Formats: sequence, C-alpha cells, structure tokens
Amino acid sequence: MTELLAPAGSKEALVAAVQNGADAVYLGVDEFNARRGARNFSPEELRYAVAYCHLRGVRVYLTLNTLVNDRELHALASTARVASEAGVDAILVQDWGVVDTLRRVVPDVPLHASTQMTVHTLSGVREAARLGLSRVVLARELSGAEIAELCRESPIELEVFVHGALCMCYSGQCAMSAVIGQRSGNRGLCAQPCRLPYGEKYPLSLKDNCLADYIPELSELGVACLKLEGRMKRPEYVAAVTGIYARLLREHRGPTDEERAQLAAAFSRDGFTDGYYTGRKGPEMFGVRPGAARWPEEWFAQLRADYERGDLRTVPVRFAAKIAADEPITLIAADGDGNMVTTTGAPPEPARTRSITEEEAEQRLRKTGGTAFRVTECIVRAGEDLSVSAASLNALRRDALSALEEKRTALPERRVFAYSAPESIDSPAEPPRCTVSLMRAEQLTPELAELRPAMVSLPIGAFAGLDLEPYLDRTRFCAVLPRIYRSRDEQDLRAQLSALRYHGVSAVGIGNLGHFGLARDSGLELWGQLSLNVFNSASLSLLKEQGLAVAAVSFELRREQVRDLQKCLPCEAIVYGRLPLMITENRIETDKDGTLTDRRSERFPVLSVEGGRCEVENAKTLYLADHDDWKHLGLTYALLRFTTETPAECAAILRAYTEGGGEAPADMTRGLFYRGVE
Repeated sequence: MTELLAPAGSKEALVAAVQNGADAVYLGVDEFNARRGARNFSPEELRYAVAYCHLRGVRVYLTLNTLVNDRELHALASTARVASEAGVDAILVQDWGVVDTLRRVVPDVPLHASTQMTVHTLSGVREAARLGLSRVVLARELSGAEIAELCRESPIELEVFVHGALCMCYSGQCAMSAVIGQRSGNRGLCAQPCRLPYGEKYPLSLKDNCLADYIPELSELGVACLKLEGRMKRPEYVAAVTGIYARLLREHRGPTDEERAQLAAAFSRDGFTDGYYTGRKGPEMFGVRPGAARWPEEWFAQLRADYERGDLRTVPVRFAAKIAADEPITLIAADGDGNMVTTTGAPPEPARTRSITEEEAEQRLRKTGGTAFRVTECIVRAGEDLSVSAASLNALRRDALSALEEKRTALPERRVFAYSAPESIDSPAEPPRCTVSLMRAEQLTPELAELRPAMVSLPIGAFAGLDLEPYLDRTRFCAVLPRIYRSRDEQDLRAQLSALRYHGVSAVGIGNLGHFGLARDSGLELWGQLSLNVFNSASLSLLKEQGLAVAAVSFELRREQVRDLQKCLPCEAIVYGRLPLMITENRIETDKDGTLTDRRSERFPVLSVEGGRCEVENAKTLYLADHDDWKHLGLTYALLRFTTETPAECAAILRAYTEGGGEAPADMTRGLFYRGVE
C-alpha cells in the first residue's frame, strides 16, 4: 500500500495533515533539520506529536537531514535518543557522520536516506541498503521511466516527491546560499538565491512540482511513499494539498478540474510543472510566484475550521458487550489494527421498574464524542430484568477506549546507547602536498607536471585519447566519476574504469553514494570528492569503513573546524579555485559570455559538465597562497581546482602554491575558510 507523507512544520500543520488523510508526517526538532526556518518541535512537543499520530494510525518521521559539525554531534545524538524513546518510526539523514552516529546510538530506529543524499541511481540505492538504510528519498530530477526501473530492482523502499517546491540544483549539492550569504542549505538555512533575478530574468527559479496526474501510475510502479513538500508553508496549505492527494491515492485517480484549481490556489509559481517526471525539460519548467497567495477567504476559513474540529480522522472500533445476571459487565473493544482490550464493571442490578434494553445500552456505548474513536459496530447481549446505570456504561466505555489508546500509542522496545566521540588521532605534522583538479584535458601540460602535484584529477570522460605515459614519472592520475549520472550509464562507467587502470590511472574520484558500488572492485584507490559533503570526524570514520583512501572535506567548514577533525584517513581541502555552487539537470539561460549576473553585478560562470548538465561556479576565486594557515591544519593534501583557467594559468598558480610568489587574482575571495556557515 503506497503511503502519503505530508509535511508538519508546526503542531498546527501536523494536525492539518493528519486530519486530512496523511498516512505519515515528517517533522523537525530543534535545529538539526533542513527547514530550520520552520517552527519545528521541541522534544516535549515531539512526544505529543508521536502520540497524537500513532493513536490515529499515522507514522512519524524525524528529519535529522543536515550536515553536522563535530561539536554538534553529541547534541544530535541526544535528540536521536529522545526521538527513539518517543517512538518515531524512522529518521531521515543526509550526513555520513549522522548515519554512523545513529547506527551506534539508536540502532533499532529505521533510517531513511534524505533527498539531500542525492541518490538517483540503482547503484546509489543498493549502497544505501548496504549501509542499513531502509528507504531512499529519490532525487526530484528523475523521470517516470527511471523511477520505474529503480522500483523493479531496488532492495529497499523508495520515496518520491509528488508536489511542492523544486530546487534548481540537485538537493544536497547546492552551496550557493552558503558561499554568497553564509547561510547553508546543507545546514537548513537556505536563503533561496535561485529565486532571485539574474539580469532581467529568473533563470534559476523553477515552477512547483505537481504529479497529481500520475498518482495511480506511481502507486502501480511500487513506489512506497509519495511525499508532499511544504514544512515552511501554512497549515491551511498542508490541509488543502494533503486532502486532495489523499483522495487521489485512495480513489486511484487523477485530479478533477476543481482539485487542480484548489492546488493552484494553495500555492504555485506561474502554474505547475511535471517536466522531470515526463522528461520534457526546458523553459516551460521555469516560473516566478507573481505575488501573495490568492486564498479564497471562505475556503481558507473552512479548511481551518475542519481540521481544528478534529473529527475528520477517527479510529474505527468495534464493541461487544455482555450484560448478564450475577456476572461482571464485560466490554470487548477492538480496532482494525489487531488491538483488542477487555474491560469489566460491576454486575448489573435486578430491575426495579424497567429493564435495560440492548438498544439502550448500544446507544450509550456509541457516544465517543471528544475522543479519537468512532464505533462502527456495537453488539450487546443483555439478559432480562437487569438494570445498568448510564454512569456505569459510560465508565466502561471510557476505560475500554483508554486501554485501546494505550495499546495504540505503546512505545516500541528499543536499545539506546551513549554517544562516544571519535577517538583523538594525531594529524600529519608536515605541510600538505598539492593536488590539482582539471576541468579539461588541455589544462594538463608538461609545465604543470614538472611541479609534481601529488595527484591530477580529470573527469573520466576527459581521459579519452589522452596519453598519460609522458607524465607518469612525475604525478599520479585520478578519474573523477560524474557526480550526476543515470543507472543506464553504470555499465559503461565500470568499463571505462577498467580500461583506465591499464593506461596509468591509479585512483577514482568518488563523489556520490552510488560511486562506491561502481568503483569498489575496480582496483583503483577511492578518492573522496567535495560533493561527499564531509563535515565531521564521524563521517571520516564511516567513509574509511567503506574503503575510501582519501577524503576531501567540505569547503563550508572554517579552518578551525578542519584543523580539529579527527583524521582517521588522509584528508584534502580546497585551497584554490572557483567553488562549485550548483549542478543542475536543466540547462541555464546565461548571458552571452556564459555567465549569470546577479544584482551586485557579480558574474558566475556556468560550465557544461558530463551528461550535458550545468555547473554554476562562484564569481570569485578562492585564493590562499599568500597565507600559510592552510599548511597547518593536519591535511595530507591541498586541492587546487582549475575550471576557467588557461593551461598557463594552471601551471603558474600551482607554482605559487608550491614555490611561493605569484599574484593573487583580481576576483579573489577567502571563501568560507575564515567565516564558515550558519
């Protein structure tokens, strides 16, 4: 049975979702979630939320799906223990270190891979299963055909977003808000720079996703869960959208014209799009919200009144009562989920004037107003000449429903362990060796190789026709797998890795969960890329366990945070280059020079990457050659990332980092090295 999962950014939104037919809700506690701007829940409110939902047969998923630094891991573990003890049904995760921590602290709580993990291929789904995750929230950019393929082969449950906001960038890969405004989307504080104008257009603002027409199809494909976006939206929005999708799923149909109009009235950006699902990408997917939400006041008021009344979602219960002389009155109550309770009261008294009838007893037992229950069947067997007071029957009913509620909200038995920080490890004392990442084969020159970088990385496709033999005595080579690819590409990528190994390549660049499955048996060293979002010491521990030889740490970390990482495997940090801000499935409409110009006249290069996708680079170039701080952080390697540079510039900049001297670029920035992110 396909599950409908609704957002609960507040207690009111939770009630709205449950009352309007959600099978499950997802919510955040405190700051460890991707919507820190929502009202969210305190630990006390979480306990109430779980009890409220479980009583009504609704599951609760906690979002701990942000990057977490070392100092926050202990608090996150405490939040996870509270969540486990409150009875949450699963926890959504992004951070490798959070996965590692939760497996140790609350091993019995199911873990779901958040869409922030950027899982979009069969290899990624299988690796998630290998890590012990029970569900994957797929990237929003997949087509219906790709989802169908994953459903046929997946060893675990798959979840798909069917309605709500679309990010231009693949979730988990956007650093634009972090780099421009120090508000990290990976930390739950995205400032949404994609919704701003660039020039006179909005080339990064997509319409909202709407797959209402495909609900029957998705259900038939075997998608385990259909997800609605909207934890930042008002409860009335949650009520409207949840109610419509619940009907579509229950009745196995597409929306009526009226329901389409209601979805648009709730929220839309110049209408909706199904472009990713249908594979019809292009300009028609883009839109900007024209103004404030146009809520019909009467509809708004009615939605709120209905969910606040609290009787749209009740639990069906069956009663069977026996009233016999000289025996305690017995009431058996059963719900539809296999729970059954028996309660007893004092024996009935002999009737003095008139006997209680079975009809009268049934009428009294059916009065469940003010509770979460409704009686669907009530069978009463009563002897003759017996009297039972209304108070006795009321008490019996209350006791039965209270006992049934206790069963429905009973907490699972789970193991909970104390948090233990990663062990302290001595970092290398010597300065890091420089590595270089090249975007194009022509950037590899004898002049660059003469400077003996520890590793030269190139996109795997750039090695085609490239003769490495003249360089192998001076450096090593790493073939970087595309961060975004498709399941149909996996066989070819494996074949390329096998061939490159025999042509001098010694390492493979790992930047996505799915890459492990492609590269683990390649015979090449596994070098972690920036897109793995390594943010804490626990992440390093888990990635070492997965076979990583070297890990690039997140460029959202401050220098002090990089220094304090417990480096259980060699680490690399970027010290030069344009920081990658976005990778997009859609083509980006740029200025004539291939850039985006923002309101401050900053120009962001947009590059074409493997698969025909676009990568937005920072307008300014990270430059640290004139500072020695990066040499004293316990790093084994220091990465120079070359994108728009000429071959001569690549060699000159590497020389500045290895031998000193050189001139800082005019568009220089220190990045987040000294500032970090919120």
